Amino acid sequence: MLSGERKEGGSPRFGKLHLPVGLWINSPRKQLAKLGRRWPSAASHVFGRGGNSSARGGSPAPYVDTFLNAPDILPRHCTVRAGPEPPAMVRPARGAPVTHNGCLLLREAELHPGDLLGLGEHFLFMYKDPRAGGSGPARPPWLPTRPGATPPGPGWAFSCQPVLRFRPREEEALLGEIVRAAAAGAGDLPPLGPATLLALCVQHSSRELELGHLPRLLGRLARLIKEAVWEKIKEIGDRQPENHPEGVPEVPLTPEAVSVELRPLMLWMANTTELLSFVQEKVLEMEKEADQEDPQLCNDLELCDEAMALLDEVIMCTFQQSVYYLTKTLYSTLPALLDSNPFTAGAELPGPGAELAAMPPGLRPTLGVFQAALELTSQCELHPDLVSQTFGYLFFFSNASLLNSLMERGQGRPFYQWSRAVQIRTNLDLVLDWLQGAGLGDIATEFFRKLSIAVNLLCVPRTSLLKASWSSLRTDHPTLTPAQLHHLLSHYQLGPGRGPPPAWDPPPAERDAVDTGDIFESFSSHPPLILPLGSSRLRLTGPVTDDALHRELRRLRHLLWDLEQQELPANHRHGPPVATPP
Repeated sequence: MLSGERKEGGSPRFGKLHLPVGLWINSPRKQLAKLGRRWPSAASHVFGRGGNSSARGGSPAPYVDTFLNAPDILPRHCTVRAGPEPPAMVRPARGAPVTHNGCLLLREAELHPGDLLGLGEHFLFMYKDPRAGGSGPARPPWLPTRPGATPPGPGWAFSCQPVLRFRPREEEALLGEIVRAAAAGAGDLPPLGPATLLALCVQHSSRELELGHLPRLLGRLARLIKEAVWEKIKEIGDRQPENHPEGVPEVPLTPEAVSVELRPLMLWMANTTELLSFVQEKVLEMEKEADQEDPQLCNDLELCDEAMALLDEVIMCTFQQSVYYLTKTLYSTLPALLDSNPFTAGAELPGPGAELAAMPPGLRPTLGVFQAALELTSQCELHPDLVSQTFGYLFFFSNASLLNSLMERGQGRPFYQWSRAVQIRTNLDLVLDWLQGAGLGDIATEFFRKLSIAVNLLCVPRTSLLKASWSSLRTDHPTLTPAQLHHLLSHYQLGPGRGPPPAWDPPPAERDAVDTGDIFESFSSHPPLILPLGSSRLRLTGPVTDDALHRELRRLRHLLWDLEQQELPANHRHGPPVATPP
């Protein structure tokens, strides 16, 4: 027999269940007659929500033995069948959320005494075989076997499964509600929660709705996300205008402020990236399953491509806006790397892995931006490939900005001298060491290479530099263009009245490159954004263990339940699922 438990909310509660507590699985012959079918030497029992007798097309409503009233229970949800001899068998209906001892049940399985059977997120049963008498197992199979372990309780096997079932006419309301809640930051969802919920909608469409429905769902989903992101970008732009009123100084964004502003965009970037990977998988499955001779297939695939292009656009735009505001914040902090003196009186230089507070004051603002960006990408669970590219762009900007400032400083006043170069070199080494401790050392070394080599040139002792020739300097500093190398050498401070030695003159073959070349780095030569390839990181199998995601799934299922009930005549509507008192 089955002992029942009713669950409402985040944890199971014992209370009344609207079914017989002592229900025999091997039903008598009269019970079989009600099913309208024959089971040779076996008995079956059907659990479900049932239906109205006035079903579409005049077909009879599905018969069930035990009625369960909840949003996620199907008309025929689950069948338990017992033969003359144990074990009994349990079979879920297609698409029905059923758990067997805490694991999602997808096909027929054996049912043994003591097993826990979860139907949806509201009902939990323990199976007892009356034929076994008192010889059943003393210990249910779902209890831990480790001596002294604390039993997990019935709720362990009752975890909400990640399933969202809906009819096509409810799709617009469901997708709109998911995107609206994500844009509002409601519900304290896990970082990738919105993508998980939307992927469940895509999964339901690809598995259970007609083949041509998926392209339409993807188009609607992509447009909703794009509209939400564009609205968020506009809000940030209104708070951080590009042009300030004349006479009003612009206050630079702090790392804390830029984190708050960019968190919604970074979350959309992370969610859209994972959702796009998931959608690509489903579109490939659709293409494999479809009849290649179907004249509608090309149109369906074209609609899918358009939807994926919109998701691409969202990722590109959120990335662009994120690095824009981060570099805007960096712009005011970077000059201190050229101007500040790390050798303050009585202070020791911090070693690798030092905390931000231990760094020299002139470096803390710049490192504070990097730290804020690192924490933000981690909190939003941004794909590792996009994390690398975000910092690649920040380091590209920092290198170009600092190198251009270095070139500009030497034009108007004495700046290129050994003592100042040592300070800059030390500041740069401290920054690179800190980034190495943060796990960004390889990316930083790659993108700061040109600035590093320029500073290395200025750090060469004067006596050694005077012995060098143009050709040897070009060989030792290959990333500098002829114009940049000549600029640094021609403005190097050798002493009062001393000019560059003849050995530093470029040969005729490179004179044109020196005279016409630009000494400044271009900000337009940044690396292109490459979207991650591979499978999505979304977890759509197994119990939902995050409480906030569990609550949101329940809320959305109740929304679907309400929409379904509103279409029924008043006398056919079921009330909302009954909450069991504590």
